[in-house]
Amino acid sequence: MIRAPVKLPLSGVVIAKDEVDRIGRCVASLAEVCSDVLVLDSGSTDATAELARAAGARVEQQPWLGFAAQKNAAIARATQPWVLLLDADEWLDGTAAGALRSLFVDGGVERADVWQLPRRTHYLGTPLDHGGWGREWVERLFRPDLRYLSAEVHEKLDLRGRRVARVEARIEHDTARSDAEYAAKLDRYAALWARQRHAAGKRAGLFAAPLHAAAYWLKNFVLRGGFLDGGNAPRYHWLHARYVYRKYALLRAM
Repeated sequence: MIRAPVKLPLSGVVIAKDEVDRIGRCVASLAEVCSDVLVLDSGSTDATAELARAAGARVEQQPWLGFAAQKNAAIARATQPWVLLLDADEWLDGTAAGALRSLFVDGGVERADVWQLPRRTHYLGTPLDHGGWGREWVERLFRPDLRYLSAEVHEKLDLRGRRVARVEARIEHDTARSDAEYAAKLDRYAALWARQRHAAGKRAGLFAAPLHAAAYWLKNFVLRGGFLDGGNAPRYHWLHARYVYRKYALLRAM
């Protein structure tokens, strides 16, 4: 008789809205290893909720609160001693479950309060193994009393007084459905970032936008070898350089 893989004391949590083409893959990767999987939906008009349930998640509803607050609401609904948080466009790769089980089997997970996992981004079918996007360490495995700091975009966990370590359990990140959609998303992020920085009293000088955009391109596409990925990698890095330019230009305009 073949035994089912042991589930870990983990609540996998995901926030989602209209992710019908991606939610199944995300939830299935969490369900393989987590004792509890929650999708906190914010009013999807497609079959996101139905597919999430079919893949093994419980689905609850919460009107959109903003990125940080929505994630905090999802964490508050966790039922297990540890939380593993993914975005709907992410999933655990084939080796991650084994790495996580190894971390828990001898109690090693207790050495830290927050565990960083390496994340690799894909852009329209091109894996980005270079340019700073192949091993981006992100805090995704943590104790359920942690919360995200208030932020409109690029939210971060409050790590004050917490022990942080790393585990080789890779997250894959399929960041875009189309080039136009991704450009529009970065434009929204640029506006949110500029508004957030302006509210914090930050300002941008005359040459901030071009200098920061050029620095991004030189650092990530050239020095970190982003050009080596080929395929859609040049377009991805161009869009990010454009994003950096726009967010500083918007901040200066404010």
